[in-house]
Amino acid sequence: MAARLLYWIPRVFTILAILFMMMFSFDAFEGNEPLGKKLIGLLIHNIPVFILIIIIVIAWKRELIGGFLLILAFIACAILFKSFSGNAASLIVIGPFFVTGVLFILHHLFYRK
Repeated sequence: MAARLLYWIPRVFTILAILFMMMFSFDAFEGNEPLGKKLIGLLIHNIPVFILIIIIVIAWKRELIGGFLLILAFIACAILFKSFSGNAASLIVIGPFFVTGVLFILHHLFYRK
């Protein structure tokens, strides 16, 4: 039972965190610009989301590598968003990636086949 929980919790939590992060990209539809510019803005806002989707696909197959990539993504976003020098609120958005990275690594270490 614990192995099953530790298998599914990081996967579901990461998907929910990616969807939460994706929600912020919908501000690209504000304003009076043409639809083409709005769609390009949406794609640009979602570049980090696409990278995180690639990382979760890797983590699904190779938990150890995916866990380290999620922690690395957390560190990169923390530096990019200046989370530790005045923008602590960004940790709400990027914090789950650190937690799920650790959970992927723990599942690999405790329950690898």
